Amino acid sequence: MKAYHIHVEGIVQGVGFRPFVYRIAHEHDLKGYVKNLGDAGVEIVVEGKERDINAFLHDLKYKTPPLSKVERIKKKEIPLQGFDTFYIEKSSAGGGGGDSIIPPDVSICEDCIKELFDPNDKRYMYPFIVCTNCGPRFTIIEDLPYDRVNTTMKEFDMCDFCESEYTDPLNRRYHAEPVCCPVCGPRYMLFDRDGRELSGDPIKRTAELIDKGYIVAIKGIGGIHIACDATNEEAVEELRRRILRPQQPFALMAKDLETIEQFAVVREDEKEELLSYRKPIVALQKKEPFTLPESLAPNLHTIGVMLPYSGIHYLLFHYSKSPVYVMTSANYPGLPMVKDNDKAFEELKDLADYFLLHNRKILNRTDDSVIRFVDGKRAVIRRSRGFVPLPIDIPFEFNGLALGAELLNAFGFAKNGRIYPSQYIGNTSKLEILEFMRQAIAHFKKLLRVKSLELVIADLHPLYNTTKLAMEIANEENVELLQVQHHYAHIASVMAENKLDEIVGIALDGVGYGVDGKTWGGEIIYMSYEDVERLAHIDYYPLPGGDLASYYPLRALMGILSKVYDTGELRSIIEKCCPKAIESLKYGEVEFNVALNQLVRDINVSYASSTGRVLDAMAVMLNVAYRRTYEGEPAMKLESLAMRGKHDLDFRIEHNGENIMVESLFTQALESKANPADIAYSTHLALGRAFGELAVEKAKDFGVKNVGISGGVAYNELIVKTIRKIVEASGLKFYVTQEVPRGDNGINVGQAFLGGLYLEGYLSREDLTM
Repeated sequence: MKAYHIHVEGIVQGVGFRPFVYRIAHEHDLKGYVKNLGDAGVEIVVEGKERDINAFLHDLKYKTPPLSKVERIKKKEIPLQGFDTFYIEKSSAGGGGGDSIIPPDVSICEDCIKELFDPNDKRYMYPFIVCTNCGPRFTIIEDLPYDRVNTTMKEFDMCDFCESEYTDPLNRRYHAEPVCCPVCGPRYMLFDRDGRELSGDPIKRTAELIDKGYIVAIKGIGGIHIACDATNEEAVEELRRRILRPQQPFALMAKDLETIEQFAVVREDEKEELLSYRKPIVALQKKEPFTLPESLAPNLHTIGVMLPYSGIHYLLFHYSKSPVYVMTSANYPGLPMVKDNDKAFEELKDLADYFLLHNRKILNRTDDSVIRFVDGKRAVIRRSRGFVPLPIDIPFEFNGLALGAELLNAFGFAKNGRIYPSQYIGNTSKLEILEFMRQAIAHFKKLLRVKSLELVIADLHPLYNTTKLAMEIANEENVELLQVQHHYAHIASVMAENKLDEIVGIALDGVGYGVDGKTWGGEIIYMSYEDVERLAHIDYYPLPGGDLASYYPLRALMGILSKVYDTGELRSIIEKCCPKAIESLKYGEVEFNVALNQLVRDINVSYASSTGRVLDAMAVMLNVAYRRTYEGEPAMKLESLAMRGKHDLDFRIEHNGENIMVESLFTQALESKANPADIAYSTHLALGRAFGELAVEKAKDFGVKNVGISGGVAYNELIVKTIRKIVEASGLKFYVTQEVPRGDNGINVGQAFLGGLYLEGYLSREDLTM
């Protein structure tokens, strides 16, 4: 007879791991116990014959529950203690010296869906139905270990029926912390704008109201959505007017996959993602003709869709005549999604006609994740529900906090060879978002048991709120602050996810503060463990008015054209190619003249190498978009136009080995007699060729076999595919990220990776800021 103490690390709490251990221990005739620990790990003590213990350990490693992930099993022999049986011990607040984490929120499982619509089931038509294999996790957890008392479900005392299932190790709901039923659990209530509760079945009435064209705020898992009938053009337009999003595409929720296939093209990899336990929003190609209102995603070739992921969604579609809803986050532009009932009535009273709310608290606000497949690879745009708090491995063991970017923000904690990216935070230039970020940082630190930090990492931009917050935290913790250049972090994220030692990286995006104080965004960078070097970039062009050019892309067009044409010629050129562009400026003709004067006198002009602004400028020139009303709008609309192009006009962009002269692209476009779609198509191919060919040239010069791309432009199908083909044709390997967001939502991972290189002494502070 032998006895062993076993500590299991990984995703082993909240996934049915203890009942699994209980079952296999009894199957192998072992005695002892299993319990949850305060570090999210699991402790097991087993006694029995050595061959039975070995069989148990095999099952422990290879037969785990579907949502669990065993990353490390530590065992040591201990004296026999004489247990009578194997049982499940009460959880302990202490840890086992390991590093585990709870799973993310998981969509409702097939078993629960069947019970939801079974008239003989106690939870028939009950929207909060869950089991060990599904339901909220991260959004309701207050502390570890992951037990009901440490979640927002502690306010709901279980009835005898629920408790009998919760305490039965052989039941599917054993220690499913959110388990409840209509007798003892949360409930939905329907209110009008004045806060009066309406009688009748709140969910059925909500479905009827949406069918009639009303706009309803619906509280779900990670926050509140605003919903309306997506087939009703009047309702969609009214929602646009109220929510102050004149052009931004709305996310949809469709009843089932068959419904989605009626209006969108669904490839096999996209289908797999739509049906995954994450249930993210997936950007799909619209079917032609598009049978839903064009106003859902104006002038885009894609539409973002998700499937139901909670009982409430299934019930709404059960009662509704409409098979497709707009299901967008309940917030005005730039503000955090509303998650609390009282705030809903305060902040959404002019937005929603009715409020379908429940009385369970959402502790951790979590937006829907957004994914797109680019050149056959998954590209995470917004990493949130279904992903968080799952970690990304990095090869450095230190406690650090990476604050991320200003826009599309997520922060990340580094701990024991991992980076734990937060849920989507948003635009931290807004004070409300910054406060949300502070709260989320405190909560992550608590969950991860980070007692002290060794390093705080932030962007190089001196005016970002994230930079200021990083300084504040570094002072509070009395630790070092490291600032790293934005695009270096982008490329480092590719190295981190793909476990590379060196790379020639292509960083393409809208804006990032350069080490020379200029606006970067079209960079070729060499990076290894011991060196960072900017090898080439788009030749700087002027942006009259600086940041104003990101909102009024005509300013970017003027700046680029001014490198070729005399400023006195700009008016006639612009009036000829895009006659409505000047009047699109906020102050029209007056503002245009001021911008011209800025270029002439070089006053209030910034200089940029941004690829994003290049695409924005071409969008104006081709009359695709004159204003940016949401992040990436002009470039996204230009890509959609380009997807309709059929002929490569073989535009060529000149470079001298270090500087890429994008102005030559615009002169060729101005001289072309081709249709706008072919010009847009050729623009994308030309940019892809310019960066792909130069990156390959630089990689061969440095003897590097790896080329990768990151940044917001790395979501562009045509540019990424063109670069990838050039790289692979040259015999080099091409890398993107598929877990870490390619845009600013993912640079916290790159920041943490660079922080590790800095602490290990590979890179100096000067390497990361010069």
